[in-house]
Amino acid sequence: MKAVVIESFGAPDMFTVQEVSKPAVKPGHLLIRVAASGVNPIDTRIRQGLMPSVAPDTPAILHGDVAGTVEAIGDGVTRFSPGDEVYGLAGGFKGFGGALAEYMLADADLVALKPASLSMSEAAALPVVALTAWQGLFDRARLQPGQRVLVHAAAGGVGHIAIQLAKWGGAEVFATASSETKLAIAAKLGADGVINYRSEAVEDYVRRCTGGSGFDVVFDTVGRENLDRSFAAAGTGGHVVAIAARSTHDLSPLHAKGLTLHVVFTVLPLLTGAGRKHHGETLARLAKLADEGLLRPLLDERRFTFTGAADAHRLLESGEAIGKVVLTNDL
Repeated sequence: MKAVVIESFGAPDMFTVQEVSKPAVKPGHLLIRVAASGVNPIDTRIRQGLMPSVAPDTPAILHGDVAGTVEAIGDGVTRFSPGDEVYGLAGGFKGFGGALAEYMLADADLVALKPASLSMSEAAALPVVALTAWQGLFDRARLQPGQRVLVHAAAGGVGHIAIQLAKWGGAEVFATASSETKLAIAAKLGADGVINYRSEAVEDYVRRCTGGSGFDVVFDTVGRENLDRSFAAAGTGGHVVAIAARSTHDLSPLHAKGLTLHVVFTVLPLLTGAGRKHHGETLARLAKLADEGLLRPLLDERRFTFTGAADAHRLLESGEAIGKVVLTNDL
């Protein structure tokens, strides 16, 4: 089969198209004929060589997000049949082939039937960001109806999904962004209040949005100094969810307010083997929400193909993408 491969880690132009062996089906797995894939920040960091502990060996096929059609099933697989349209977070990390290929071998526990109401490209945009948002809000912070939730980076991949899921969960949702265009997107997605973090200080928007009491849940998709701002925005006994916590911080604000910090690393089930079934079950639940019109991915208007993977990575790294950057298979 054809695949987009990197022989070594580095710049986006490391991607090349090569002929590689088609994966053989094995028990408990599906062979997926790939239609589309999304690119996430973790994919760009792996490509750059910044995450050697989770990176596949070179020559490597990257990307975890996948949407496509079941080509064949292995022994023991009962939930899927050839011809089923599926989506999932199924590879692109150590020990796994990725989605930038004609075919991808996937653990059946890591995928679910694709939302019928979404295109392949839309479905491929969801797995990483939707699983991350669900895990942070519901599995970890245990979001309750009526709570106030603050979502940082409203127009980003995880942020725009977290707004929709928190709203579905009955929360009063507030979101930060850097421009009026992105704030308008947040409002359209269901945010009850929007915050331009460049023009309004944390203490000011905490006072305006919560009367000074702080947010019950703060979902930080940015990290570094923004994680400190998240600690400041959280109310007494609140929860801070972080998906970018590779930095050093003063934890005294957590102690002073009795905060709980939840760090979410969505790919752990792939790396450890634990929790894979929960991934698939969550994806099935997310598909149901999508088909009920309660969850919709926001795709950047710029479109890419697998052979244009370098350009897709460059866009995501530029910080100019709105929503998810998606690639369709042209191999």
